[in-house]
Amino acid sequence: MSEVRVRFPPSPTGYLHIGGARTAILNWLYARKHHGKFILRIEDTDTERSTQESIEGILDGLTWLGIDWDEGPYFQTDFTNDHIAAAEKMIANGNAYRCFCTKEELEAKREATLAAKQTVKYDGTCRHLTPDEIAAKQAQGQPSVIRFRVPDKEGIVAYEDKVLGRIERRFVDIEDFVIVRSNGKPLYLLCNVVDDIRDRITHIIRGQDHLTNTIRQVLLYEALEAQIPVFAHMPLTLDLNKAKISKRSHGEIVAVQFYRAKGFIPWALVNFLVLLGWSPGDDREIFTKEELIEAFTLERINKSHAIFNYRKDDPKFFTDPKAININAQYLRTMPIAEIGELVKKELQEAKLWDDTYDTDKKEWYLQTLDMIRDRFHTLKDFTTLGRAYFADDFDIEEAALTKNLLKYPELKNWLPMLADRFEALPEFTNESAEQAAREFAEEIGVKPGIPINASRAVITGLVKGPSMFELFTHLGREKVVARLRNAAKYFE
Repeated sequence: MSEVRVRFPPSPTGYLHIGGARTAILNWLYARKHHGKFILRIEDTDTERSTQESIEGILDGLTWLGIDWDEGPYFQTDFTNDHIAAAEKMIANGNAYRCFCTKEELEAKREATLAAKQTVKYDGTCRHLTPDEIAAKQAQGQPSVIRFRVPDKEGIVAYEDKVLGRIERRFVDIEDFVIVRSNGKPLYLLCNVVDDIRDRITHIIRGQDHLTNTIRQVLLYEALEAQIPVFAHMPLTLDLNKAKISKRSHGEIVAVQFYRAKGFIPWALVNFLVLLGWSPGDDREIFTKEELIEAFTLERINKSHAIFNYRKDDPKFFTDPKAININAQYLRTMPIAEIGELVKKELQEAKLWDDTYDTDKKEWYLQTLDMIRDRFHTLKDFTTLGRAYFADDFDIEEAALTKNLLKYPELKNWLPMLADRFEALPEFTNESAEQAAREFAEEIGVKPGIPINASRAVITGLVKGPSMFELFTHLGREKVVARLRNAAKYFE
């Protein structure tokens, strides 16, 4: 095999969405596995909709995911002359021709064809114009498009797809398609092929929504006497209603930046997106970068479409639960120092960061994260559910408030009394705190769980968490005593 060269050619007409990101990731994995090149090409020929903001968003999204490129970004509009030259070459060798049919004429023919219940297809009116007829129309200033001339002989166009197998179509079923508009702007079909030839692309890995394009592009490769790349068409990403996921239909839920803002770990999102329509052939779901590169093959891409099971109305599982769970597994298993750097950014953004977490209190900071990460799903949880560890102003979960605190009005007095016990201890350790709490419960005639669970509520704001006595000593006597004495405000 010659050097593998793949590309990701996004259109800069919006943010990087998860469908585009998945395409980029699979191409990137294939290039990395085969020590090839991953080329980034911005297909900005839609000048009315393309924006610099979208370009920056695409680059930022890929960088955040850890998807680096070896060449580019190239911009398609920089190569317009190449596209036009290719069209002119095909006119010269008989593989394309100028078509002077007007929109009105084409629409009238379309309506007549539909009325006759026939397949709509360009009828080839301009296919056999002589050079003199073409020159006369041009002299009259008649606008024209350039159409590709599909072979009129019996036969098929075919290629072997690495995912779907052999794909073929009869020449008679393909109309002479436009490759350059009447305003002189080349269409995607042509630009894409010319760019891939120039960039020496060997493999094209993209969604099955390009299948119709691919048949016609194979014809273009042949007409331009270029080697046809290996094609691999991935399954589409569908929602629960079997509709294709798109930024236009589904909004921010499908934007890569949405997951960044929600506290996803970049590689966890990559891991999830790869599993949409691909499997390793075993029961593994969590991969390091090296493991995923090693495991990835085009042959393991599924033929059937993938379902993106996002939930609009569930605040916990705001997206596909599998994505949330994969992210949670990364939170639980990543080296704590790496988690520390990721959480640091969240704390800084929430104005909860203390510079001593990088110096004197670094060990305490990392121990805190290690204590609480098992119950969290995203990085945002450290600044919301875990806020009590880094600030004194925090909310109490409704369940903690009603079940463990307000259910027993006497706690308004009991918790400050427990604070006095803790303050009087010669040493504040796990053992001494537990003994004091249990003795106190016995004295007031209640089960130990009542004051202990209420303590958790006013100290952390949560129903569950690390061992309460380990938590007491980790937060420190001063903070624990202050929060217990302040418990009365919740009963007002």
